[in-house]
Amino acid sequence: MSKQSLQQKLKERGSEGHHPQVLILGAGRMCEPAVKYLSDGQFITRRLGNPHRHTIHVPVDVVLASLFLEDAEKVVEGIPNATAAQLDVSDGAQLRDLISEANVVISLLPANCHIPVANACIELKKHLVTASYVSSEMALLDDKAKQADVALLCEMGLDPGIDHMMAMKMIDEVHARGGRVQSFVSYCGGLPAPTAANNPLGYKFSWNPSGAIKAGRNSAVYLYKGKTVEVAGEDLFASAVPLRLQNMPAFALERLPNRDSLSYGNLYGIDKEASTIFRATLRYEGFSEIMAVLGELGFFNMDPLLPLNAANEPSSNLTYQAVLEHLLSQLPDIPTKFMATSGANTVSTTWITKKLAGLSCCKNSSVALRAANCIRWLGLDSEENVPEACKKSAFDVLCHQMEQRLTYAPNEQDMVLLHHELEVVYDDGHICEQQTATLLELGETHDRDTELLLRPQSAMARTVGLPVAIGAQLLLFEEVKSRGVLRPLCSEVYEPALEILAALGIKLEEHLEKF
Repeated sequence: MSKQSLQQKLKERGSEGHHPQVLILGAGRMCEPAVKYLSDGQFITRRLGNPHRHTIHVPVDVVLASLFLEDAEKVVEGIPNATAAQLDVSDGAQLRDLISEANVVISLLPANCHIPVANACIELKKHLVTASYVSSEMALLDDKAKQADVALLCEMGLDPGIDHMMAMKMIDEVHARGGRVQSFVSYCGGLPAPTAANNPLGYKFSWNPSGAIKAGRNSAVYLYKGKTVEVAGEDLFASAVPLRLQNMPAFALERLPNRDSLSYGNLYGIDKEASTIFRATLRYEGFSEIMAVLGELGFFNMDPLLPLNAANEPSSNLTYQAVLEHLLSQLPDIPTKFMATSGANTVSTTWITKKLAGLSCCKNSSVALRAANCIRWLGLDSEENVPEACKKSAFDVLCHQMEQRLTYAPNEQDMVLLHHELEVVYDDGHICEQQTATLLELGETHDRDTELLLRPQSAMARTVGLPVAIGAQLLLFEEVKSRGVLRPLCSEVYEPALEILAALGIKLEEHLEKF
C-alpha cells in the first residue's frame, strides 16, 4: 500500500470514528509526552508527492496500560483520545488481548519485561517500539520478527536513541563526502539546570535512584588513539575528568566513561577507521569525587547490614547515624575529641572529615570536607530511624535518602545535554575538520502568566518519550519499511525523526571547523 493511500485510509477511519490505536505499556515518568504527542494527532509527515514535510491531522487513540490503574489514570487525565487500562504483563492472555487491538505498541516497561511483550507482538504481527538497549534475548528475535513482517524498533529514546540519530547523521554525511572519521567522542548527561543544581552533588534524579547509582558502578572500555582503555566499575568515579565544552564554557562539567564504547565502532561503521571511540556520561564538576568517597566508605555495599546493637541482633530502631558510625568504624581510628559534645548529633563534621581523609580516593582534605558536608546534607548522620524496607543494606539506606533529598522542587528545571565531536580526515591523512553537534534541552515550567502548562514536562521525559512516540508514528504511517530488530541507525528512521524533533523544538546545534 502506498503512503498516500495509507494516509487517506487513516483519515477515512478517523472520520468514521475508528482511529488507529497505539498501546503504551508503563505509566512511569517518560510516558506523558508520548501520550500527549500521539493523542493530539498532529503528525508531521512527507512524501505525498514532494520531499517537504507538512502536517496532517489523524486522531489516534492511545491506551496507557499499567499494573496500577490509578497511575495510568493520573497520566491520561484531561488528555483527549487517551484511555487508562490495568495490565499485569505476566498475564499473557490479558497482554495479548490489549496488543491485538493496537496498531503499534510502545513498551516503557523495565527492560526485563520487553521479551514477553516482543513475543506477543510477533505472534499478533504488531510493531513494537522501546527506548531500551537491544539485549541478547531481543537480538535473537530478529529472524522471527522478519518472518512475521514486524519491526521491533529499540533504542529509540535519548541515550540510546537521539545519540544514535545525531551520530549517524554526522557520520553518513562525512562518508558521503569521502571523509573518514578519525575520532568519535560523545557526551551525554541528564542534569539539573544550573539554577536547580543547589545541593552538594549538583545532581537530582529524573529517573530511578537505584538504577542511576548502579550505572555509576559499571565497568567501561573505550579506544583512545589506537589503544584500548579499560576502567573497572569500582574505579569509575575516580576516573572522572573535568570538561569544558568549547561552545558552552560556562558549564563546569566532568565526564565519566560510559560502558562499552568499542561496540559503537561496529554499530556506526567506523571501527576500521577511527583510532578514538569514546562515550561518556556528564555530571557537574565535583560529583564524582563525593560519589567515590561514598563508595569507598561502603554506601554502595548491597550485602545485608551487619548487626549493630549490643545483643548482636538486628536493631529494631536502626538510625541513619548508626549506619554511618558502623561504616566509619571500619576506618582507622582518630581521637575521640573530634566527636561532638552537644547538639542532636553525636558526630561532628570535623570527626567525619578526619575519618574520610584516610580514604584512598580523598586527594586532599577539601574533598573529605565536601564529602562530609554532603553526608550531613543527605541526612546520613540523622538520628531518625531507617525505614524497615531500607534496612537490607547500606546501599538501600543511601538510595532512600537520595530519593528523598535529590528531587526537583515545583517549577525547577532539569536539563539534558548531548554533545558529539568528530575529527575527520581526507585522503592526505591530516585532520582537516572538526564537527560538533549539541543538543541542550531544558525542562518545561509553569507559565506564570497564562498557566497553560498545568503539567510541565521534564527535559528527560521529552527526550525519551517523544522519540518513542515518533518511532510509533513512523511505523504507523509505514515510513519505516525495514523489519526485524532495529535501532535508529538508518536514514529511513533518523532523518524523519530528527526533522520531527526539530519541529517540536528539540534541535541540534551543529558546527564545522576546518583546519
